[in-house]
Amino acid sequence: MSETSRDALRERALKLDATDPLAGRRELFALDDGVYLDGNSLGALPVHVPARVQDVLTRQWGELRIRSWDESGWWTAPERIGDRIAPLVGAAAGQIVVGDSTSVNVFKAVVAAARIAGEGRDEILVDATTFPTDGYIAASAARLTGHRLVPVAPADVPAALGPRTAAVLLNQVDYRSGRLHDLPGLTAAVHAAGAVAVWDLCHSAGALPVGLDEHGVDLAVGCTYKYLNGGPGSPAYLYVAERHQAAFDSPLPGWNSHADPFGMTPGYAPADGSVRGRVGTPDIVSMLTLEAALDVWDGVAVDTVRAKSLALTDFFLECVEAYVPAGRVASVTPAAHAERGSQVALRCDEAEAVMRRLIERGVVGDLRRPDVLRFGFTPLYVGFADAERAARVLAEVLAEIPPSGPAA
Repeated sequence: MSETSRDALRERALKLDATDPLAGRRELFALDDGVYLDGNSLGALPVHVPARVQDVLTRQWGELRIRSWDESGWWTAPERIGDRIAPLVGAAAGQIVVGDSTSVNVFKAVVAAARIAGEGRDEILVDATTFPTDGYIAASAARLTGHRLVPVAPADVPAALGPRTAAVLLNQVDYRSGRLHDLPGLTAAVHAAGAVAVWDLCHSAGALPVGLDEHGVDLAVGCTYKYLNGGPGSPAYLYVAERHQAAFDSPLPGWNSHADPFGMTPGYAPADGSVRGRVGTPDIVSMLTLEAALDVWDGVAVDTVRAKSLALTDFFLECVEAYVPAGRVASVTPAAHAERGSQVALRCDEAEAVMRRLIERGVVGDLRRPDVLRFGFTPLYVGFADAERAARVLAEVLAEIPPSGPAA
């Protein structure tokens, strides 16, 4: 590629950054001079969070101690923070509770969905391409409830649905390829079959509009340490549509979800509303870290984030095509906007060595074995110059590593 063409792409990147309505958000994060394209695994640290956590440790815990359950709002944090996440996934208040891990919430949701579906339905459909833990949990939930597990590709779900289907667990975005699945259409198909739809939003929340209420989703789960930047191991969340809350029968009825948690009665009586999704004592430090991190979303429209995400990934793919020799990489991420999340996955025979060298040169993505280079684009802090630089360095690294075979 000529230097003139390279200069043209760099110039375009600078112009796009100059007109980016989200460009000012970058200064809210602790970033270095590198290019961080792994926010789809762990979001960057918002710069104000350490001071907020210090207050939690020194004042709320250190000085107020037990009083903080009331005076610092610890007890109500799971619902309060859930209401802050709600607009980012298209949900009204009172339907999301924060706590536990994604895996635990998947278990709650799938078992509860099977119970909501009622008698005569003995099959649970699960995304055959899903993140492994979802499949493991769904299999356990099926054993617990006496259901048969049916793995199926998302595109084949409508044909697999039937009168025996109780629940369907799907990922909105495929974690390997970045493919965006049709949440509205698949949810409608699940409902037409009389079943309950459960969605995993780990790779979509904070990157694109979800529309849980608008599209009639029944139950949903998601993590908060990716595009929501809540920190390593930050608590996940559980969405229970208001129409299902009275029937939501959690398989983990802990004391925190009791109607009278301090009554300490031997019999369990579930609380009303989203509180039913709680189990045990909340992880307060991680939870309040997440609450502080969510401040970066103040004044940000998810539609604006989505527009930048698509523009970023389009531009990155254009730069890859321009810079990288033909045949060295092949995108497995759909080109169509309606089918793309906020990442680009490139198949490369030398993926492991390539990613190692990219990271050494300050371009941080990740590897999905055996042969996928994965680059996540977090619109709040990734810019177009980052995308151009990442593609340019990728080409330089590939020039140093002999090809071992054709890209698939």
